[in-house]
Amino acid sequence: MDGMIHEITKVVTPVDFSDNSKTIAESAAYIAGKFGAEMHLIFVVQNFEDYSGFFVPQMTLPNLEGELLKSAETKMESFCKELEEDATRAGVKGLVFKVFMGDVSEKIVDYVAEINADMVIMGTHGYKGLEKIMFGSVAAKVVRNAACPVLTINPYTCCYNRADKDHG
Repeated sequence: MDGMIHEITKVVTPVDFSDNSKTIAESAAYIAGKFGAEMHLIFVVQNFEDYSGFFVPQMTLPNLEGELLKSAETKMESFCKELEEDATRAGVKGLVFKVFMGDVSEKIVDYVAEINADMVIMGTHGYKGLEKIMFGSVAAKVVRNAACPVLTINPYTCCYNRADKDHG
């Protein structure tokens, strides 16, 4: 039957290294593990073109973006190493990570299509404040544009201790 969800073999989980990223990644690993799926963690370095007019960096833009990309790759590698044991224990078939530069929601949607992902699992909240006001909700854009189901997790309302939930 076409048009229905089939086997879930690849799950994409965007992270932004906010305080919620670990909770979202662990939850995504648990769900991906239930399917025995491969988990793709991705991080997108925001293009500085989107910030033009806010500040003038001291170094040239290509150098700054290159440094940010390298730093993000190092941070992502460390993030994945911390998650690897839990992901394996949860049943995740493989842990892959990628770092991109560009528009966050566009890069997520493009990567999902590129690898033919079966599901996206992502948080509804990352870094807040000015960036959220300026760029809108990344999760909402991914939900509208991804070519697969998107499971969103609100870390402020759903990811707390089960005992608290039963007594709260």
